[in-house]
Amino acid sequence: MRALLLAIAFIVASPALSVEPDEILPDTALEERARQVSQLLRCLVCRNETIDESNAPLARDLRIVVRELIQGGKTDDEVIAHVVDRYGEFVLFRPTAQGLNWVLYLAGPVLFVLAALSAVLYLRRRSGGPGVGEGELSTDERAELEGLIGHGAERSRK
Repeated sequence: MRALLLAIAFIVASPALSVEPDEILPDTALEERARQVSQLLRCLVCRNETIDESNAPLARDLRIVVRELIQGGKTDDEVIAHVVDRYGEFVLFRPTAQGLNWVLYLAGPVLFVLAALSAVLYLRRRSGGPGVGEGELSTDERAELEGLIGHGAERSRK
């Protein structure tokens, strides 16, 4: 039971392990702000982790920069703007819906609608009435078919 509790505590606390003790600010309010800002910034090495969760050296450097700027009196928005100016908008864990990012936000739904529309049109064409080469025979075609059938029956009798 004790091992299970220890394992659960380790799993719950694992994101906190990436912030090293020498990084933690003495003021708990500033440290909380630093953690919140760090959750908004992507680790440029790991790419699907925030800098708060990552153990990469670059993420550590970014956490230190964030804490220095917060201690220097910068607001959260100013800290984020500073990091974005330095590393580009890719550093944001959730990119803003502005400019060319709209293409990324709209591409998925637009492609889904186009795929659904294509599927509906394909299925309608496929299951709709007779296609090319199907349907009623003309009188000439019927006569030719009867002639071939009759001619084939005569051959089989011989």
